[in-house]
Amino acid sequence: MTAPKSTTISPLAWMLLIILGLLWGGSFFFARFAIGHVPPLTLAFLRFILAAIALHLFIAGRYGIYRELLARWRSFALLGLINNVIPHSFIFIGQTEIGAGLASIINATTPIWTVLVAHMLTSDEKLTPAKAFGTLTGLAGTILLFLPHIGEKAGAPFWALLLPLLAAVSYGFAAIFGRRFRSIPAPVTAAGQLTFASIIMAPVALAHDLPWTLPMPPFSVIAAVLALAFASTALGYILYFRLITLAGATNTSLVTLLVPPSAILLGVLFLGEQLDLFEGLGLLAIAFGLVILDGRLVSRLASSLRR
Repeated sequence: MTAPKSTTISPLAWMLLIILGLLWGGSFFFARFAIGHVPPLTLAFLRFILAAIALHLFIAGRYGIYRELLARWRSFALLGLINNVIPHSFIFIGQTEIGAGLASIINATTPIWTVLVAHMLTSDEKLTPAKAFGTLTGLAGTILLFLPHIGEKAGAPFWALLLPLLAAVSYGFAAIFGRRFRSIPAPVTAAGQLTFASIIMAPVALAHDLPWTLPMPPFSVIAAVLALAFASTALGYILYFRLITLAGATNTSLVTLLVPPSAILLGVLFLGEQLDLFEGLGLLAIAFGLVILDGRLVSRLASSLRR
């Protein structure tokens, strides 16, 4: 089934979009909750391996998955590295010092970096004036986020914000590299990247964290890890693919705007987090930049003015 060309989003698609925003916003909340008991690299490995197992069970050998994994293992390994291992490890390490809301706002800059990477590495996705304006607006919002963390009276360490930002850049490269998987069923791509991310992450986590020496975390933390892997990752990917079928890739990308509010709300309600003025202004600027990059609202306003 091909994705619909219409820009209209059905009520079912809106419901799934909101649920996906909550699930992916929840990933920052679950990680922040678990990170005090589970080291970041071990947490990343658990997320990958549990989600990979869940997706393999969901696929149940369909779509020629094992043939694809054997034939394209190098590509899956690289995708797993830049779309899972690097960004998730960086985000989790950063979250040892910053809250779920702030981490999710920084992560929301991913489409901005994707546009810049596409301009540098592709011939068919160059910057337009509108994309350039949206990118500059989003980057201005990113600068606002970093301002309170520079200087002698800095809040969280600068590196704690820089790592999630580098994770967003890595996601940008992964989005462009991922174009070569268009001919493969999306569930296979998800399971493949998580499978090889698990293989890459296992020796790193074992060697660095020595997880067998750690005390058993409380049940609430175990529940958070399971929710991170099964709900935010495995189920999140399944809903994401369903949304692309129902509403198209462009409409599905609107989830980027829903993730930070979800993470912020969960952080405020359950972790006692609060956004300061610069973080709020940064969020608004980044959201405005993403709306400009999306283009549809601007096009509709332009059409209304011409009538």
